[in-house]
Amino acid sequence: MTARFNRLATGAMLTGLLATASVQADFSACLSDLHSDATDEGVSREVADQLLTGVEPSDRVIELDRNQPEFTSTLKGYLDQRVTRTRIEQGRALLAEHEAQLERIRERYGVPGRYIVAFWGLETHYGQYVGDMPTIRSLATLACDRRRGAFFRDELIAAMQLVDNGTVEADRLRGSWAGALGNFQFLPSVYRDHAVDADGDGRADLWESFADAAESAGAFLAARGWQAGERWGREVRLPQDFDYSLAETEASLRDWAERGIQGTNGSALPNADLNATLLVPAGAEGPAFLVYENFDVIMRWNPSRFYALSVGHLADRLIGAPGLDRAPPDEPPLAIKTIEAMQTALNQRGYDAGSPDGRMGPATRSALRAFQRDAGLVADGHPNPDTLAEIDETLTQD
Repeated sequence: MTARFNRLATGAMLTGLLATASVQADFSACLSDLHSDATDEGVSREVADQLLTGVEPSDRVIELDRNQPEFTSTLKGYLDQRVTRTRIEQGRALLAEHEAQLERIRERYGVPGRYIVAFWGLETHYGQYVGDMPTIRSLATLACDRRRGAFFRDELIAAMQLVDNGTVEADRLRGSWAGALGNFQFLPSVYRDHAVDADGDGRADLWESFADAAESAGAFLAARGWQAGERWGREVRLPQDFDYSLAETEASLRDWAERGIQGTNGSALPNADLNATLLVPAGAEGPAFLVYENFDVIMRWNPSRFYALSVGHLADRLIGAPGLDRAPPDEPPLAIKTIEAMQTALNQRGYDAGSPDGRMGPATRSALRAFQRDAGLVADGHPNPDTLAEIDETLTQD
């Protein structure tokens, strides 16, 4: 028995070593391709050699990529960790401290200071933690990964261009696991294309210069389509008999008012010529929001509805707005594997949830609403326990 166990253990060890060697060989080949791609796009061979020689893949980066809080948190958990009393109080103090600089940004780019400060707070807790992971290693790991390799290939080359053109010193390239840099966690391509030297010292420094970092954030938001004079959205109150199949559809404020939607205090919606999309991110038991075009702009910074809601809500709190009128339900977070299983089950039942990926995207929410409607449940597109139990039951009956 002992000899057999030793043979099995030795075989398993050899299999692991072979797998590791295969991964390293694949990564080395990928690095070679990335080196060629970078020099083809104008990065000097000297800088490409300097930055890519000896780079090893990072298992930790892949782990963090697969477990982003935007994918694994509930709305309550996400907001509770980000729109905190401490963050609100510090943000209000910084809003006052940098009032003059923020007003210049508003005049130039149309972005009010409260949004700049809200992004700053969410990204790095007002510069208190900007990340310390090696940017080139992180981006090379992600560029050679199957999930979003092409996207991070471009970001890796952008980071190399920042060094090649003298914008950033190579040893300064440290930040988040995803390669984001500085106070506002700009990806390298955003740094390259939108960074501003606001203090006039000859370089755009997104770490040490608040003027540079904040104005760069304003420039980026303006380039992404920020609408001056408009807010991000607002929490609203829905009538008791509301048709939740209307979630994630767009209509004018007048149309929403005709459907019985009001402000959270029961007041009428603004009489403005605006379109808005209805969101119920925690389902019928949670808060509802009408969001405007600037909400979409926030999602062009970070394509997470929870993130965009957090930016908008924190920005409102910084100027004295109260907390949410209707708190999100206190639900356990769903594991990625649970969401994948739900997506697979919906597809098997004829509801197109797209390729199972463990992420609650638009296709999954649409499929879930269709299933809920047919099952006689509230069709809010939220995977609450009743809905998951009903999915399990229908599969068992087949």
